[in-house]
Amino acid sequence: MRAAPTKMSLCALVCLVTTLAVGAEIYFEENFSDESFETAWTYSEYPGKEFGKFVYSSGAFYNDVEADKGIQTSQDARFYALSKKFLPFSNEDSDLVIQYTVKHEQAIDCGGGYVKLFNCDLDPKQMHGETPYEIMFGPDICGPAVKKVHVIFSYNGKNVLINKDIRCLDDVYTHVYTLIVKPDNTYEVLIDNENVESGKLEADFDFLPPKKIKDPEVKKPEDWDDNATIDDPNDKKPEDWDKPKLITDPTATKPEDWDDEIDGDWEPAMIDNPEYKGEWVPKQIDNPKYKGVWVHPEIVNPEYKQDDKLYARKEICAVGFDLWQVKSGTIFKNILITDDIEVAKDKADDIIKLRIEGEKNMKIALEDEERMKAMQEGKISSDAQLDNENGEEDEEIVTTDDTHDEL
Repeated sequence: MRAAPTKMSLCALVCLVTTLAVGAEIYFEENFSDESFETAWTYSEYPGKEFGKFVYSSGAFYNDVEADKGIQTSQDARFYALSKKFLPFSNEDSDLVIQYTVKHEQAIDCGGGYVKLFNCDLDPKQMHGETPYEIMFGPDICGPAVKKVHVIFSYNGKNVLINKDIRCLDDVYTHVYTLIVKPDNTYEVLIDNENVESGKLEADFDFLPPKKIKDPEVKKPEDWDDNATIDDPNDKKPEDWDKPKLITDPTATKPEDWDDEIDGDWEPAMIDNPEYKGEWVPKQIDNPKYKGVWVHPEIVNPEYKQDDKLYARKEICAVGFDLWQVKSGTIFKNILITDDIEVAKDKADDIIKLRIEGEKNMKIALEDEERMKAMQEGKISSDAQLDNENGEEDEEIVTTDDTHDEL
């Protein structure tokens, strides 16, 4: 008789899971399965910028030559601006997941690999670096000092950057970048499904002014002494303290061949003075007037107002690449915008397990092939040199000469 409730609970759980799965939303997904991006996506025509073109490619090494094809930057020292609109949505009261893959096959030295999400005000043909956006996310590399993952939100007309330094990967393989924003005002950043950073939006971004500020009505008292020690008034500098740091070398002698008219006035070399004691500093004693470190009293900031909707974007209906790259070759693929964290993680797992391992294996094979080719070319060159040293080249010349003689 007790088994029935358990059975009913299990059924209810299955129904609940099914309902949740059905309720999941995939707002946008683009895997670049063919070359239709050329017409489905829109290049910016903003004046004054030299924009580069994307090509459809799986790159020089891959796991599957067809399945791994994405859009690849193809021209060095270019801006790239490509975007696509979709049905608008809001993530209010829902999780938001932004996920895509980046492959810096060219061993990028300076350039962006991030995406931007826009509201419906976006004019794709006029998109440029100053175009307002809702969220910017992804890796950015420029030299050894800048290798970061950007996480930037638009808030009240300003772009708010994360206060933490999230390091991106800078190798030549495909990696999955994921940003999760939750309705409890928390976030997570994952690379290849591994959490690399997380926290609270209010704590890690300067969306809001501080909760407390220094009381502007209070100033440090003029007689407040916060020096823990002072010079000992009874400590006097010894009379024989001051000695020069350098002295003339007493062993130096003027060279016999020194000519004052030609060489100028001779001066002996300088050496460290063994009697030099350095700068004199009086001894320190406890300050009898010391009151401790003065702490400025704080008050509640009247400009602070809590916002439970920091995470929320009222409207998202476009995604785009707005980049600068010195050296081209980056491949983008597998863009996913959804409210389902588990779906995103499952898709990321599939990419990580198959593609990255395949890329590494093919790259190793290509490098081995190039190394073997170089060795063979080196051997041929060495053999030709050896033949020349043995006189084989001379024999060919003699034969040619004989032919000319017959003429």
